[in-house]
Amino acid sequence: MATMASVWVGSRGTIRDYSGFNASRDADAIRRAIRGIGTDEKTLIDIITGRSNAQRQLIAKEYKAAAGKELKDALKGDLSGNLESVMVALVMPPALFDAKQLKKSMKGSGTDEQALIEILASRTSKQMKEVAQAYYTVYKKSLGDDISSDTTGDFRKALLTLADSRRDESQRVDEQVAKKDAQILYNAGEKRWGTDEDKFVEVLCFSSFPQLKLTFDEYRNLSGKKIEDSIKGELSGHFEDLLLAIVKCANNTPAFFAERLNKCLKGAGTDEFTLNRILVSRSEIDLLDIRAEYKRLYGVSLYSAIKVLEEVHPKGKGQVNGQQMQRRGGFGHPDGILFNPSLLLPNLKLNCRHTREIPEIRWCFLMFWHKTCQQVATICFS
Repeated sequence: MATMASVWVGSRGTIRDYSGFNASRDADAIRRAIRGIGTDEKTLIDIITGRSNAQRQLIAKEYKAAAGKELKDALKGDLSGNLESVMVALVMPPALFDAKQLKKSMKGSGTDEQALIEILASRTSKQMKEVAQAYYTVYKKSLGDDISSDTTGDFRKALLTLADSRRDESQRVDEQVAKKDAQILYNAGEKRWGTDEDKFVEVLCFSSFPQLKLTFDEYRNLSGKKIEDSIKGELSGHFEDLLLAIVKCANNTPAFFAERLNKCLKGAGTDEFTLNRILVSRSEIDLLDIRAEYKRLYGVSLYSAIKVLEEVHPKGKGQVNGQQMQRRGGFGHPDGILFNPSLLLPNLKLNCRHTREIPEIRWCFLMFWHKTCQQVATICFS
């Protein structure tokens, strides 16, 4: 049976196993970094962002054995703001991280339907089984029960189907099945007065992504319309949003996340909840492809899309204006000027030494470039 310690790894992530890894040595370095007055954020960031999730789990095990305390609890006690959120997220197993994100999206008086859609539409059945198990282990309540309490109608029915890990994961495709499913979708929507929503759930929430791609091609041949256009014309609300997300993930998952990132970065403020979740959850799976899709879709790099770091001014050694960081999206902002590191000097009035002292900037350099601030500064400013 899968456990919360399972890790999800793809071939297009930005974070990989660290060669020469030694869990005991890293755990000891982290203990020294957070012991006593003050915190050595540089060491924490260098280790945690420089190791894969599987390696972080081994570090956490060694840390607990030596310190008698969970690593995530130690980080919560010594860090704050978005840096704390990201570091704690990185030391969680992926299934536990998703479980907590789902709980957060349903906690309180309102529900973050877009977060529910993002997670449930994009995860595999195997991943969702692990998420559901982690959810029950932590909250002593099933994920399905909480979804049922917080959503309604066809939207709830589709979410529950996805949460129940019922999607076929086979990579095989069947042209005859695709033709049949395309006809089912056509009969359920375009061909009739009213819409049979159950048929849309039956096809889109059960079929594998490769099979769905073929079905969508057959649907266009049959109806003369893209499935997305039919969904927009026949359905509405969060149910429509969910089915469109499934279509996007089936066609091109990295492009789906690139679109999500663009939405969370647009406007007066940054949705750091979404930004952090996507960057952390996809960092070992397909973040390289997400970056490429972002550039293809929007004509700018993901680095240059986050434009607000110039509003953040350090108060002193190793500190960033916390109020501004919280208001404008925290750790993600350094990504906005990593595309052009020379902007650091005029906009922040910083030199390379100060740059290395800002933990949020250092995190982004390691996450996206696989280099420390000092290494990049040497390349760009020498």
